[in-house]
Amino acid sequence: MEAHAHATPPADGPTLGSLPVEPLLTAEFDVDPGAVYERLRTTYGPVAPVGLLGVPVWLVLGYTEVTEVLRNESLWRRDIRYWRARAEGRLPRDWPLLAGYEVRQMMFMDDEEHLAARRTHHSALSPFQDARSPEGWEVRAAVARYADELVGMLAAESGSKGFADLGAQYTRPLLLMVTTKLFGCPVELGDELVMDLWRMLDGGADSGPATARALGAFTRLAAHRRARPGDDLTSYLLLADPGLSDEQLGRELFMNAVYLNDITGNMVLNTLLEVLRGNATVRRSLSAGQLGETVNRAALANPPVANMCFRFAARDVRLGKVWVRAGDAVSPSAAAAHQELLALSSSHLVGATVSTRAHLGWGAGPHQCPSAARELGGMIVSTAVGRFLDHFTRAELTLPPDQLPWRSGPVVRGLRLLPVRYELGAGVTHRAEPAPTPVPAHAGGGDSQTRGLLAALRKFMFGGR
Repeated sequence: MEAHAHATPPADGPTLGSLPVEPLLTAEFDVDPGAVYERLRTTYGPVAPVGLLGVPVWLVLGYTEVTEVLRNESLWRRDIRYWRARAEGRLPRDWPLLAGYEVRQMMFMDDEEHLAARRTHHSALSPFQDARSPEGWEVRAAVARYADELVGMLAAESGSKGFADLGAQYTRPLLLMVTTKLFGCPVELGDELVMDLWRMLDGGADSGPATARALGAFTRLAAHRRARPGDDLTSYLLLADPGLSDEQLGRELFMNAVYLNDITGNMVLNTLLEVLRGNATVRRSLSAGQLGETVNRAALANPPVANMCFRFAARDVRLGKVWVRAGDAVSPSAAAAHQELLALSSSHLVGATVSTRAHLGWGAGPHQCPSAARELGGMIVSTAVGRFLDHFTRAELTLPPDQLPWRSGPVVRGLRLLPVRYELGAGVTHRAEPAPTPVPAHAGGGDSQTRGLLAALRKFMFGGR
């Protein structure tokens, strides 16, 4: 990016509002977003004007420009109050993304307010990412146990050979089970949280009401855990910042649930896809026993968040070939940036190790996922992928990769389903019961909670909307 402290845009220079913009979310984008990114890059350079559900924004396509936007918090703000179109009342009141952006939580804060919230989250999450702590041991055991139970359920229903959707029958229920465990959700709140969260993540015309319902559920969970604290993330957030109100804590739980289910869940599913479709670099790292590297390579090829949440220019600034005016919204595209990086790394000038360490799956800069969250998320992804590889002796796609249905929204590009023909190992029975393990005295209620949550998930996934 070219940032000149005293430079000003030319008086007759085009503004975002004056440019003709093509809608980003089209049938072409659903089928092949990479081709759309490349066409925009050819036409405009590393920054392009696009229409996002009827609202013009700058889409940042170049890796250099994306990382600059992510790392320069003083120039590129996260607080929605910087958005000029919103301040001037030019956003449609029913714009589908507005409800989510107006949830006042850590992701949309800046400066000291943001740093204080990050410290709270890091303190609360640290015990769960530390394998030596009781909480860390327990959450790791739970992830593996839930994965085994889901595979056991598949064996009970379809046998040791058959067909499965690894999204609906493995990845998504696994992450929702982990969320319920980590947040300390009582059984009576489980069904409501599952239903509201899935509807919220689907987006669309009902995204506003879905967001309100989910926030209400998480606020009630906050109140419940304030009255009955336990060894869970909700209680530890309160311990780290006792001044949090139930509403504030509910908003932070909302953000964590979105990240845990959408980002971490898509990273699991995308890693499985890259393995199954035969991505050579992913398979090489897997063959070498480097599961963490396998996840990194899959995140580079197919990032869980394609186009990141908006930043807002604090002042007029030149970015790429365009002038971004103060208050304009820019969306850094991790998918487009990775596309450019992969093209560069395929040349003889750049080694593959450079690109694999440069993926933006967890973000970058001051607003990247806190280190404790990255460690915890990485553990969940590695465990979920590892247990799949342990149990499935064979799995092959039942659709060509270019015919898989994608959920191509304004932020996330995730698979709607991942259909496979599978064979399970001889050790998988109709119920994959793990060997008995010592349970800490403070743990309890896990089995009944798992059964209740699985029942709610199955009702939802097979017509319970």
